[in-house]
Amino acid sequence: MNTTVKSLNKWANAHTNYGLDTLRIAFGLFLIYKGASFITHSRAFEDLIAPVSNFMGGMLTFHYIAAAHIMGGIMIIFGLLTRWAIIAQLPIFIGAIALNFAGNMNASNLLTATAVFALAVFFLFYGSGKHSADYYFKMEK
Repeated sequence: MNTTVKSLNKWANAHTNYGLDTLRIAFGLFLIYKGASFITHSRAFEDLIAPVSNFMGGMLTFHYIAAAHIMGGIMIIFGLLTRWAIIAQLPIFIGAIALNFAGNMNASNLLTATAVFALAVFFLFYGSGKHSADYYFKMEK
């Protein structure tokens, strides 16, 4: 596993550019925005999970989603432990896609959730890139 991550990091550092860094930063900003929006619209969340509320702890899930989006977004913006931040986000993205099929289908929400999931999977493999805190701390050794 360690050699796989090292080989992915070497590939990402060799193929990095400012466009991907801008995309990573925009992704982090989007997550912070969604986390803040999630906090301000808590009633909408209760209505959203009503079809599956018997299967998950509502308040625990609410706090996990808000904290994971905000803290994960900050970490992704700076490129600090990007893969770990994205791993914490993946259950949320999968749940967002699944809720579209369990409740009322909203094509716009499904498209957004699917695009964000695809972007997360990309950065899970790509990592944070050369212009990140991870790269800076690695070079400080």
